[in-house]
Amino acid sequence: MLAAARRFGARPLARSLSPALPLRARLLATSSPASLAPRQELHGFLVEDVTSVAELKLQAIRLRHQQTGAEWLHIARDDRNNVFSIGFNTSVSDSTGLPHILEHTTLCGSQKYPVRDPFFKMLNRSMATFMNAWTAHDYTQYPFATQNANDYANLQSVYLDSVFNPLLREVDFRQEGWRLERAEAEGAPWALKGVVYNEMKGAFSDPAALYATRAEQHLFAGSTYQYVSGGDPAHIPDLTHEQLVEFHRSRYHPSNARIYSYGSLPLEPQLARVAQVLAPYTHVAPPAAPPMDVADMGERSVTEQGPMDAATGDKQTRFSVAYLANDLRSVYDTFAMRVYSSLLLDGASAPMHRALIDSHIGSDYSANTGYSPYTRRTSLAVGLQGMAEGDIARVESRIRETFLHVHDHGFEPRRVEAALAAVELAYKHRTADFGLALMKSLTTGWFHGVDPVEYLRIGDHVARLRADSLHAGLFESLTERYFLDSRHTLKYTMLADAEYSSRLDQRERAMVDAKVALLTDAAKAELDAKNARLAEEQTRGAEDLSMLPTLTLADVPAEADRCALDMAVAGSTPPVPVQWRTTATNGISYFRGINDVRDKHPELRPYLPLFCDALTYLGTAARDMPEIETDVRLHTGGITFAPFVTTDLANLRHIEAGVSFASHCLDAHIPRMYELVLELLRDTNFGNTDRLRALVGAQASAMFNDVAGAGHAYARRLAASTLSPEAHAQEAFAGLAQVRFIGELARLQDLAPVVEKLRHVHAVVFNKSAVRAAVTTNAGSTDDNQRALEDRLLAGYPVSPKPQLQPQPQEAEGQQPEKFVSRAQRIFCPMPFATNYAAKATLAVPYSHPDSVKLQLLAKYLTPNYLHREIREINGAYGGGAGYSALQGVFSFFSYRDPSPLRTLATFDRSLEWLLTHEITDREITEAKLAVFGDLDAPLSAADEGMAYFTAGITDDMRQQRREQFLQVTPSDLKDVAQRYLLSPEAAAASSVAVIGEQSLAVPSDWTTLRLHAE
Repeated sequence: MLAAARRFGARPLARSLSPALPLRARLLATSSPASLAPRQELHGFLVEDVTSVAELKLQAIRLRHQQTGAEWLHIARDDRNNVFSIGFNTSVSDSTGLPHILEHTTLCGSQKYPVRDPFFKMLNRSMATFMNAWTAHDYTQYPFATQNANDYANLQSVYLDSVFNPLLREVDFRQEGWRLERAEAEGAPWALKGVVYNEMKGAFSDPAALYATRAEQHLFAGSTYQYVSGGDPAHIPDLTHEQLVEFHRSRYHPSNARIYSYGSLPLEPQLARVAQVLAPYTHVAPPAAPPMDVADMGERSVTEQGPMDAATGDKQTRFSVAYLANDLRSVYDTFAMRVYSSLLLDGASAPMHRALIDSHIGSDYSANTGYSPYTRRTSLAVGLQGMAEGDIARVESRIRETFLHVHDHGFEPRRVEAALAAVELAYKHRTADFGLALMKSLTTGWFHGVDPVEYLRIGDHVARLRADSLHAGLFESLTERYFLDSRHTLKYTMLADAEYSSRLDQRERAMVDAKVALLTDAAKAELDAKNARLAEEQTRGAEDLSMLPTLTLADVPAEADRCALDMAVAGSTPPVPVQWRTTATNGISYFRGINDVRDKHPELRPYLPLFCDALTYLGTAARDMPEIETDVRLHTGGITFAPFVTTDLANLRHIEAGVSFASHCLDAHIPRMYELVLELLRDTNFGNTDRLRALVGAQASAMFNDVAGAGHAYARRLAASTLSPEAHAQEAFAGLAQVRFIGELARLQDLAPVVEKLRHVHAVVFNKSAVRAAVTTNAGSTDDNQRALEDRLLAGYPVSPKPQLQPQPQEAEGQQPEKFVSRAQRIFCPMPFATNYAAKATLAVPYSHPDSVKLQLLAKYLTPNYLHREIREINGAYGGGAGYSALQGVFSFFSYRDPSPLRTLATFDRSLEWLLTHEITDREITEAKLAVFGDLDAPLSAADEGMAYFTAGITDDMRQQRREQFLQVTPSDLKDVAQRYLLSPEAAAASSVAVIGEQSLAVPSDWTTLRLHAE
């Protein structure tokens, strides 16, 4: 779920679909976009408008299907990562999650493809770079992306048949939506199950997400937005299968559709294919949408109870003030409000940041803080979390005072120019998923009747806003209209209730009991029979999948893309190795550096995340951070520092660890970019304890909130952390160990020891003798001037450690730092959630070992062929699967938002036992290979080209050799590595498990319990 847009149902990355036709068979001769003109008709589609946007290097073509009225926007651009999407207006009138459950059920089989869950079957039948579906406030959307023309045509076929001709069987509704089922056996208590039901229980367990959702519901009372389109667990069981079928009949019609395509593939073949699908339909009037406007209510206050936040100690209150703003359908006003919000809230120089965060009243902004352009009437909210209830009036006063200051003084002109420069640079930046990002930026407005091409006129909007901000008092007038003179304001408070989670459990139990009490014995018997049929459906043998389109290995390019690199040195005493990459960058240069400290100071690892964030937060002795931040935004696309770790390709015990840093800018700003990087890494003022305290509090709150939404990633890191040096370091940097560590720092009264640790890190990390750099720049611009600028940066780089600090204890005794020792563990981390995450990890072999490719392929094989069915369909978890980190050498299993994590741990083991007795078919192993190649051939942004070699030492020849090894793997190879590395007695000693979840979970007594608060 994306809280800001309140999108639900985003599924794991899937793959693609495509019959075994050669690529050239799909590249039919067609009209190029340049030849299209308004009023031209192609395959029943009328061209309404053709617009060239030079700054984005694209051409936008708007079309309408004559027979049904379906709208189509095609973006023609020289980008081989092609995108297609179809979506429907699905506004709601209740919180049963109807469109969300329909989104899931729609992808469970169609007339042309009547197999169980073709969406997931396609994961291994294509090389799609993206495949997903989601439900937002007003619409449900089904997008995919792929670089392969066969794939593209096949995915169009599967997606279009899924949305227009789904089977919508009751058995799938009960699996994906909700059902009553005896917990285990006859006579046992009844329980609510279902994929979406469990997903939303997890979402509503996240304190931050719950706060944002409830605040929005109250702000938009009386409109469709007062309901949760993803579904509220308290209301999901009110939905019936009949309502689902009727909703599909009325909403999933071409007259209610928006179609989007993007990329370099020709348009006309797509029009022809889609026209065939739309041929049976005629135009109908879409159903009337629920009310989208809200009546002005003046100022209203609401206080409710919510879950505890373990990260913020005794300061558990969340408070915000939210205001209605402009009509979404005014594209320029929406653009202006986005910039206004950024100037008001983002970064150290923002006035609200100074008023609220720097004041230490709370730990961070509340989850709903910011501008929300996802509703008919947009809104902006400002608030805090991790604050005391007694400070509400103080926060409210500061918010009002800040708006008054903006009204009277506006924003500093340099900050306005910096914000606009950031917008311009962002659209020049060549990302790997540009087409998807573009789609997301315009979809909401498009569904509200806005011409989507208006969102592409970035240059016009920037120029207009630049003029208005200087001459028309734009930001001052926005402040007065929407905030100081607001006619619709919500003050929303959520107070923490230590019993909140248990009360939810009690309410769920009462809801189940009430439903069961209404059932006759005959109705109970009917439910048992339906559940038995569902179980039979979920466990029945292999299906005939021959009707599903698929790629073959013949569609996979024999040769991987290669990346020409130039190795050089820069600076002197000592010289620094520099990797140069020249490519099409649209006039942007990218810089990245890595400082390697090897494994000399593991005791400093927990401080590295805070250290990296401090470099862009504390300021320097000469300048405060707001001034520096404005310079950074004026001249660069940002400067980032992050902990870095990678494993030796041939030895899992040897790692490289340190700090990486990066920035990018227009070529004209390269000198200033290097100066700013050097200023931050040399001169940061770690003694600025006032800002350091604010940073620590914000980090603690943000990391705790992240666990609720990404618990599977934390569980995988935790399980692997006892096995591999790299995973152990990752746990210290970004795992539950870091969550606990930063929480402990947030509770310190005296930060002087932390300051000294950060200074120690600084002295150890930034050393010219241990740095290497990489530069990616526009083709033809790698000249002597560029290299001279690089020399200038390195000339000022620290050459040797700073003055001797107090030695660490082991250093004083002449000892080496303690070496990592791999050990198996069983770990449980209780959290105030209503759902769980499970993981199992096993240490295997390094990247260069010939069995590495077999293990990577094994993970791709197990997920769709066994784990998906057992973990998601039968157990009701939102997701689960297996993965292999070739660099870490760790094979892992995981589950996401899982109602029965201990059962899932047993499922992990059963998957391997099943593998040994299952006859792996040629088709199955081919599909696993296609999934692997989909990952290997995923598109890269310009900034990431050549980074595999720079960060990990992986050459193009290594990648090509690995590619060829994948093609040689046999079914017996999969069974062999499963037996030797995952099932053998030695594997048990190299395996760990971790569960994060409900505090009441009954784990075995010999497990280690990890609590985020030290006892």
